[in-house]
Amino acid sequence: MTNRYGNTGFSLIEVLVTIVILMIGLLGLAGLQGRALTSQLESYQRSQALILLKDMENRINANRKNAAEYVTTTALGVGAACPAAASSVVSVDKNEWCNALMGAAEVQSGVSAAGTMIGARGCIYQVTSPASGVATPYLAVVSWQGFNNTKAPDVTTATSAGKCGEGQYGNESLHRVVTLPISIADLN
Repeated sequence: MTNRYGNTGFSLIEVLVTIVILMIGLLGLAGLQGRALTSQLESYQRSQALILLKDMENRINANRKNAAEYVTTTALGVGAACPAAASSVVSVDKNEWCNALMGAAEVQSGVSAAGTMIGARGCIYQVTSPASGVATPYLAVVSWQGFNNTKAPDVTTATSAGKCGEGQYGNESLHRVVTLPISIADLN
């Protein structure tokens, strides 16, 4: 005589094991989705920084005779008041760039700026004092706070590019920097 109830419950164990395996896979997928979202936001911030760098390069190139006046002594953007937009083209350009760094182009519900980098700051440096007849090298820098730890920007460069926003993000491995060299020919 055979026991016809001998295999009862075996299917239930198989279902439970399948559910556990499926849950582990879904948790891995959720983690992957979170990483993809973070990477997308990092990429968005970097593209915004590059757009702002090209904007400042175009402003300096359009006003070549006054290029030296674009050099900043302090970082523009978050944590600093934007310079007043006086009657000069340079002051208007600096004011508009500062506002763009803080996200003034995109406003959320009329209350706060949105759509730009976290803690965005911008700096313009004159790399070296040029000799007569030589192109003047400038360096436009945008820095912001990232989401994941990476290598901190190199602050040992002669251009001080890494110093734009240095120490402003709590952890230097969250500090992001992009630079754009700008050469202005001697107009004399």
